[in-house]
Amino acid sequence: MSTASVKWIGGKQFVGIDSTHHSVVLSTPDEGVGIKPSELLLIAVASCTAVDVVEILEKKRMPLTYLEINVTGEQDQDPPWTFRKIHINYRFGGKSLTEKAVSQAIQLSEEKYCSVAATIRATAQITTDFEILSE
Repeated sequence: MSTASVKWIGGKQFVGIDSTHHSVVLSTPDEGVGIKPSELLLIAVASCTAVDVVEILEKKRMPLTYLEINVTGEQDQDPPWTFRKIHINYRFGGKSLTEKAVSQAIQLSEEKYCSVAATIRATAQITTDFEILSE
């Protein structure tokens, strides 16, 4: 079972703590410090798929030298501002990378391994694209 806690530290700032005691500061934009909770969801899906993709490509003996994932999300205009569309853009670097291997790694993450994507897919359409940067 996964666990996490959120502690209020004052104003509109909070600290989120995971089961391994790692933490992240969360806040509203006007606080000036911390991640917006709704954008933490975008970071969660990006980091979840990042772990999967790195592991899959390592197993294929295609180690990365670079990975950047950019995520955009479209939300409803009215409360509760539900995400309806999420787009994930991957930028890869690595000597032996092929489009086929990268595409398969992304697909496996999206369809089989990423728990965050599996959870939010019920309400948001997730799309992806990628590019392999030249060395």
